[in-house]
Amino acid sequence: MKQKTQVADIDRSLYDFRYEEDATDLLASGITPEIIREISEEKGDPDWMRDFRLHSLEIFAKSEMPPWGPSVEGLDLDNIVTYIRPKSRMNTDWNNVPENIKETFERLGIPQAERESLAGVGAQYDSELVYHNVRKEVAESGVVYTDLESAMHDPRYAEMIRTHFMKLVPPTDHKFAALHGAVWSGGSFVYVPAGVRLEIPLQSYFRLNAKGAGQFEHTLIIVEDDAYLHFIEGCSAPKYYEAGLHAGCVELYVGKRATLRYSTIENWSKNMYNLNTKRAVVAEGGRIEWVSGSFGSHVSYLYPMSILNGRGAHAEFTGITFAGAGQNLDTGAKIVHNAPETSSHIDTKSISKGGGISTFRSAVTVAEKAVGSRSSVSCESLMLDSISRSDTVPAMDIRTDKADIGHEAKIGRISDDAVFYLMSRGLDEQSARAMIVSGFADNVSKELPLEYAMEMNNLIRLEMTGSIG
Repeated sequence: MKQKTQVADIDRSLYDFRYEEDATDLLASGITPEIIREISEEKGDPDWMRDFRLHSLEIFAKSEMPPWGPSVEGLDLDNIVTYIRPKSRMNTDWNNVPENIKETFERLGIPQAERESLAGVGAQYDSELVYHNVRKEVAESGVVYTDLESAMHDPRYAEMIRTHFMKLVPPTDHKFAALHGAVWSGGSFVYVPAGVRLEIPLQSYFRLNAKGAGQFEHTLIIVEDDAYLHFIEGCSAPKYYEAGLHAGCVELYVGKRATLRYSTIENWSKNMYNLNTKRAVVAEGGRIEWVSGSFGSHVSYLYPMSILNGRGAHAEFTGITFAGAGQNLDTGAKIVHNAPETSSHIDTKSISKGGGISTFRSAVTVAEKAVGSRSSVSCESLMLDSISRSDTVPAMDIRTDKADIGHEAKIGRISDDAVFYLMSRGLDEQSARAMIVSGFADNVSKELPLEYAMEMNNLIRLEMTGSIG
């Protein structure tokens, strides 16, 4: 049987199918005060949010492009559509979702996952949530899981949104944070009361269907003292030849002795610029666990940050990045130790193939008052050919000598001896290399929910047998 090696041979229909947008659904492209006001009016923003958007736009206009990371010169913001009118209201009944949108998420397996293994699901299509639902017993425990805009208009949560929204990631943080503050739309709000342990995960899935558009969802999660939550995020988009933009924002608040696990598989198409910002703040004895898989996009800037503000707080980041042909993925993690006896661990794997570029950046800051803190950083890179590139850019700012800090990095290629051994056991060369790469990524797949681990391994196999667009 012929081994698949061409783009046309590989069935990427799971992600690459799409529907034509009605032109009347799209606002004008570009980023102007008039467009921001139109978005705000479409959404019925309260006055404070409209003013926040316009202030963010002013910051955006004055800000320079980020001085780090790969070039984004192929991204013309004047041609990006920042808002797409929803085709329906947000639904809690799957049967009421429009058929083409329903078919999109059915093909991605979202309703099936909800029925089988999730406590609640949110599904965003282009600019707005089209579906949100949570199990009855979860809601009865006091857990709130809804779209952010509904929460913002609900008297029970409106002040909570106002006091937390873009406080961890202010618009002044960088140019794309300011852009997000101006044009954000969609996203989820989760509130877990003190002492509630939600053992079954919640999931949000973000699908960008329109060409030449941006998606700017905002996820806000508050986990109170002694509570537990596992939140799963999935992302995908079909392939176009126009540049698309994802500039979402995630803000996580973890209470005392609480635990939040945040798992992500990002599989944007290779015309996308993924310029996402994620940040968590952790109180005394709390714990944040990031699990991240980055496989898609043309260019990525993605560095989740954990701010450990309470004594004994802990952060873990486990991630894998796969950069294939035409991809420049700049990923990593940041940890800030602001309190005594805090601890953190960063463990990443990166794979580059077909001329892809993978860059790992870590930043560990230990404040003078963070005595007794510990941090370890481990990054391993695997290059599958001589035309690919992998770089490691660690940064450490340690302000006390009463801390234990370590860093190690390894860069290498697949061993010919290992390939030969597997071929001697009956595998062809391509399958042998794919098996080695899957084994290299094993520590990450073990941390993912089963369905997402299977998706990650499938993406690796597709990349190993050719380009996936």
